[in-house]
Amino acid sequence: MENKIGQKTTITAIKADIGSIGGHIKPSQRLLDSVKQYIEQNQKDLLTDHKITFTGDDIAILCAHTKGENNDDVHHLAWDAFKFGTETAFDQGLYGAGQDLLKDSFSGNVKGLGPAVCEMEFNERPNEPFLFFAADKTDPGAYNLPIYLGFNDPMYCSGLILSPNMAKGFQFDIMDVSYVDADKIISLNAPEESYDIAALLRDPERFVVEKIISRETGEKAAVVSTTRLRNIAGKYTGKDDPICLVRTQGAFPATGEILAPYHIGPYVAGFMRGSHTGPLMPVKQMCPTSFFDGPPLVSCAAYCVHNGKLTESVDAFDHPFWDHVRDNISRKALEIRKQGFFGNAMLPYSELEYGGIVDKMKKLENRFKIQNKD
Repeated sequence: MENKIGQKTTITAIKADIGSIGGHIKPSQRLLDSVKQYIEQNQKDLLTDHKITFTGDDIAILCAHTKGENNDDVHHLAWDAFKFGTETAFDQGLYGAGQDLLKDSFSGNVKGLGPAVCEMEFNERPNEPFLFFAADKTDPGAYNLPIYLGFNDPMYCSGLILSPNMAKGFQFDIMDVSYVDADKIISLNAPEESYDIAALLRDPERFVVEKIISRETGEKAAVVSTTRLRNIAGKYTGKDDPICLVRTQGAFPATGEILAPYHIGPYVAGFMRGSHTGPLMPVKQMCPTSFFDGPPLVSCAAYCVHNGKLTESVDAFDHPFWDHVRDNISRKALEIRKQGFFGNAMLPYSELEYGGIVDKMKKLENRFKIQNKD
């Protein structure tokens, strides 16, 4: 159904690190309030609703509106709110003030300026549940495995064999994020091309799920922010800290089917200095980072939207079951951290984003000597 305004609803999520307390831990309350204040005072009926939250050291602006995807005014509002918040961060002396704002001025769209962004436009169903995932200290490929399992594996998504609405499967749009000149995307259909999808998604530093489309209805089921900050800045400025929106129920997997794969805590890129490997931990909303600038973490807020208005959120990972999961994932984190810098505990040289080791390797290369064999 269309909302009462007679237009489709768009959900837009934009997230950025613009300053935090004590290093990469969490934004200050004053910083959060400043971003919220700017949105409330300047949105001028542009938005039908909005929520301001944080995960780790990142602030997220989640909003509903009727302006469609990639709307200049909506993106400009978020950009200006982050710029306004950055002034507060500088005033408080917060660490990393304005860190993810990689350009000096707004150029019509937040994409390519630093903040993570994902959004989707749709005709509201009579009931329209969706999930907003926000990750910190990791990169967009962190969602690859949970999304693959939630939309393509009946071991996790029983609806694939029980629901006639999902019998046709889903289309996976996958981006090659190593290609920087433009968006390079391939569309593959599940279940027929499941092996091809797996072959790509196994390399989360290069291939990332960009969106999922229902083959039954043709509607978007999920979208992921695909920005890699190093591709914008040309150097390490912070981890990509991706976000994801997923519609659930009906022609899409049930909420529990989308959440279930997160119990695995797959090893992903991130952790300290964005240069290590650690298990992805599902955490409660408004959770700071801690151990080794991590671990890589993801929160999930569940909403319904109706006539462009958001319900209050439910914290999807605030349940005794996930306490048990977090204990298991903590053990995984400790085990891999015992390896320190060695092997799989640190990202491969091709992925290391800090300039120090790159410079070090260049100096050492000059000291190698080629010796003749006897």
